[in-house]
Amino acid sequence: MKYNFNQVIDRKNTNSLKYDFAVERGKPVDILPLWVADMDFQAPSEVLDAMHKSISHGIFGYTEVKSDYFDVIYHWFSTHFDWETEENWLIKTPGVVFAIALAIKALTKEGEGILIQQPVYYPFAETIHSNNRKLVVNSLVYKDGCYRIDFEDFEQKIISENVKLFLLCNPHNPVGRVWSKEELLELGNICIKHGVVVVSDEIHCDFTYPGYKHIVFASINEEFAQNSILCTAPSKTFNLAGLQISNIFIKNETIRQKIKTEIVKSGYSQLNTLGLVACKAAYEYGEPWLNELKSYLVDNLIFVREFLAEKLPEIKLIEPQGTYLIWLDCSALNLTKKEMEHLFVHQANLWVDPGIIFGKEGENFERINIACPRIVLEQALTQLEKAIR
Repeated sequence: MKYNFNQVIDRKNTNSLKYDFAVERGKPVDILPLWVADMDFQAPSEVLDAMHKSISHGIFGYTEVKSDYFDVIYHWFSTHFDWETEENWLIKTPGVVFAIALAIKALTKEGEGILIQQPVYYPFAETIHSNNRKLVVNSLVYKDGCYRIDFEDFEQKIISENVKLFLLCNPHNPVGRVWSKEELLELGNICIKHGVVVVSDEIHCDFTYPGYKHIVFASINEEFAQNSILCTAPSKTFNLAGLQISNIFIKNETIRQKIKTEIVKSGYSQLNTLGLVACKAAYEYGEPWLNELKSYLVDNLIFVREFLAEKLPEIKLIEPQGTYLIWLDCSALNLTKKEMEHLFVHQANLWVDPGIIFGKEGENFERINIACPRIVLEQALTQLEKAIR
């Protein structure tokens, strides 16, 4: 492999949220973190080279991008997902959650219902509550080690709760589902039927495991394209979260103008200079790095699967179809929420995401980030095994 994903890079004392804020968040200072969704790998060297060139120039004034920026993004999505977008659909924001907040403000009123499918990425619920909208939950159904959608409940909740907006997570964080075309069609048709706009968070779209293919929601048909806001970013794919850049695509001109109006209201204009540089370089030159990374993540997943089967059969891996986040069913441990936290934090000395933060449906689950060198993953699981034994 050209890229060394086995290299352990010391991230301490870099103001890393993942590594440097344990004490501030009530954790032991030396705890091993596998929680927040950033990777312990350096960004592609080609991206770093582009950033170094920009830094060497030494001037960081207000920055915009021209058509060549869009061109590389267009090529990425047309090549990888058979989806062709247009430049005027693109709105750049500092993050996907920022874009979701804009959509909530632009397309709903206080008190109106917004539907999510828990257990799901917890900022969804936080953003709904903080904007004084009504949180409506269509709980995913967990059965036989896999998650499915209750479509009857989905439609009934839309009708009974006056839902105006649906936040779709695909690939789904944390349960790892990559929704099929048939599932997306059923969701999308119900939303069209009842006038519900879809905000599709596809930030993990580049991480699917062998045998699974991500389908861009807006690519399915013209109706879906006109009724959706597509949220993408290079941040997960190339480990660029701190550079605050996301690319939001909105074909419907009316919806797009409403979002632009909210951006003006927020006082936000040009994005981070280095974020724009890094994004363009990543999509233009980062594919070889990503291909090797995905192969490494497959091996990490195999390692976790085999370790759990051999040494920790009480913990059940929910087989992920996408993302580098794995969802562990710990219900066989028969621990209370407080006991589970004590086990992971104080006995195993591991900082992971407790499933309950993703909704009550996540109780007895834990989310672990496997985008780290194998030796770190092995250390973490060994610590957990010793704590349980």
